[in-house]
Amino acid sequence: MTIAPVSAQPAAAQPKILWFIRLLDSLTQITGTTTAWLTGIMVVVTAIVVGLRHLFGIGSVALQESVTYMHAAVFMLGAAYTLKQDGHVRVDILHKKMSPAARAWVEVLGSLLFTLPVMVFIGWGSLDFVRESWRIGEGSTDSGGIGGVYLLKTLLPVMALSVSLQAIAELLRNLAVLMNLAPASGEQSSC
Repeated sequence: MTIAPVSAQPAAAQPKILWFIRLLDSLTQITGTTTAWLTGIMVVVTAIVVGLRHLFGIGSVALQESVTYMHAAVFMLGAAYTLKQDGHVRVDILHKKMSPAARAWVEVLGSLLFTLPVMVFIGWGSLDFVRESWRIGEGSTDSGGIGGVYLLKTLLPVMALSVSLQAIAELLRNLAVLMNLAPASGEQSSC
C-alpha cells in the first residue's frame, strides 16, 4: 500500500507523517531491490559449485557456504520488503470483506500486538548472541569455510530493525487512513 494525500496539497503542505512514511518505504525499497539481486547471484554461484564438482572434481566449502550466506541475507533483509509489498501470509477470508477502516484497525493492532513485539524480542534477544560471535571472530567450523559467521549472525538484529521500521511505516500508514490523512489501500495510486 502506498501513501497519497487525500487532497491535492503541494508536498510541502502535506502532513509530515506522510513524508516520514515515504522515507521508511524508500529505505525498505532500496534494501529489498538490492537484496533481490542476491537471488540471481545465488543461482550463478550454485551452478559454478555444481559445475566445478561434477566436471572437474573440485569442491569449495567457501563457495558453498557463500550460497548459504546469500540465502540468509535474501530472507532476513527481504522480510521488511515483503511486509511493504503486503506479501506475508494472511487469512484473507475475513480481511477482504472488511471495510477499509476495519482493515486499517486490524493492521494497526497487528503491528502493535504482533509484529513490533516479536521484532523487539528477536532484536533484543539476539544482541548477546551476535556480540559474542563478534568478540570471538566466529568463523566456519569447516576447514576452508568463510571466516565471517559473525556477519551472518548480525543479520538477526538487522532484520529485526528493518522489519520494525517497516512495521512503523505500516502502522503510521494505517493511522493516517483512520485519520483521513491518506486514502485506504487501493483507493488512490501512489504519489
